[in-house]
Amino acid sequence: MWLGNDVFFDVAMGLILFLPLDLTLCPMPDTNNDIHRILSDIQAALRQERELFGNTLYTDPVPSHKEPDQHIMPSRKKAPVVEPEVDMFGLPTSTTKEQLLPYPGEPWVGATKLDELNSMICTCVKCPLGTTRTKFVFGVGNPNADIVFVGEAPGADEDAKGEPFVGRAGQLLNKILEAIQFKRDEVYICNILKCRPPNNREPQPDEIDLCEPYLWKQLELLQPKIIVCLGRVAGQTLLRTNQSLGDLRGKVHSYRGIKLVVTYHPAALLRNPNWKKPTWEDVQWIRKMYDEMKTAGSSNP
Repeated sequence: MWLGNDVFFDVAMGLILFLPLDLTLCPMPDTNNDIHRILSDIQAALRQERELFGNTLYTDPVPSHKEPDQHIMPSRKKAPVVEPEVDMFGLPTSTTKEQLLPYPGEPWVGATKLDELNSMICTCVKCPLGTTRTKFVFGVGNPNADIVFVGEAPGADEDAKGEPFVGRAGQLLNKILEAIQFKRDEVYICNILKCRPPNNREPQPDEIDLCEPYLWKQLELLQPKIIVCLGRVAGQTLLRTNQSLGDLRGKVHSYRGIKLVVTYHPAALLRNPNWKKPTWEDVQWIRKMYDEMKTAGSSNP
């Protein structure tokens, strides 16, 4: 559909406040292709806003005065007015017992090692993804890792190699790990789904229901201290919530009795470098939490 300059001006000016600075400085378009490109950029920017903040739009990206929000890591030094129940590390705990879903009655549930589990499930075709995959992507890393990074599903590079996070996003994840003094082979990395969804679409509920029990067993064998969900989809899926990424970040959640935190997916950082700073804050906080747990564990054998 052709848009005249007047119509374009009304649409663009109505949304321009929500665009990144580099988009707001574009000259007035001369062709329909330029209009289509800029409207696509507006749509992408609004989609990013929704992923960050849910259905709330923040029209002032640089507030004149700093106010506490969900992006600030919770302080363990200042107690709130109503102090929540905390564990030995000073982290909030749930006041209700988590109801764990049962394992299916299948042979792989009896696996006692990760390699054994992999060999028992790598031919899975419970859902259609099993018939379209190139390789089953189980997981990689230290079988005794205290920290596990969980993404949503394999991409094209992972599907081709059979290993999670090996493409551009994986290379960035490696750099993030190195920046907080972790080597890739010191941690464990996996996904909720073990097979690539078509066109990298988000996992479907029926796929998650069939594949997530494999993750339960992986975690049972790994026995990590911390799970780090990479991205909104992974966080929402494991926590069974529709909360935005902004609401999930900076908090300690629980997943099957294991402490869980949520941060940005490395692929999102490749699309929007502005998210690197909050990600850096997240991973520094995660490293601090990890070090405190290790210190507490060594002093209480």
